[in-house]
Amino acid sequence: MSATIVVLYHSSHGSVEAMAHEIAESIEQQGASALLRTFVAKNAHDIVINKDDLINCDGLAFGTPTRFGMMASQAKSFWETTSDLWLKGQLIDKPACVFSSSSSMHGGNEATLLNLSLPLLHHGMMLLGVPYDVPELLATQTGGTPYGATHVAGSANSAQLSKDEIKICQSVGKRLTHIARKLK
Repeated sequence: MSATIVVLYHSSHGSVEAMAHEIAESIEQQGASALLRTFVAKNAHDIVINKDDLINCDGLAFGTPTRFGMMASQAKSFWETTSDLWLKGQLIDKPACVFSSSSSMHGGNEATLLNLSLPLLHHGMMLLGVPYDVPELLATQTGGTPYGATHVAGSANSAQLSKDEIKICQSVGKRLTHIARKLK
């Protein structure tokens, strides 16, 4: 059964966008449709999220860079406009996952993932993490947490994902698609 997954992100230096593309590619490798969406169009190929995208999707992957352990303001501004969806319960029981990037190993990725989770939980979505059967989660020397996929960009803000970070992003896309299909 086909599923449509929205991969919603904000990216400042390309890291989160690279993660979004890895997640989307993994979703499409599972035979589902991945809709890449942003909060603000920075490039000609960017498509800005609208509420119908969320209403009609079967699952959501949501990511931003860390901003002092919190989501980017562009994302927060969007979620603040979704009270009408919340009142109608239009996102209840949809599976979701979160992903983030920081410039240092202790730059707030885990706190940001928890912060990204809050609007999803308020909307009644089912939050998926990264289980420890993903071997890269135990091997990574860069990004990756049980709360979601992460990337450590370093002081140069490198958008180049490590092999482990790529595998973790791919596992997130695969798991999200698998659960979305089961629930559909």
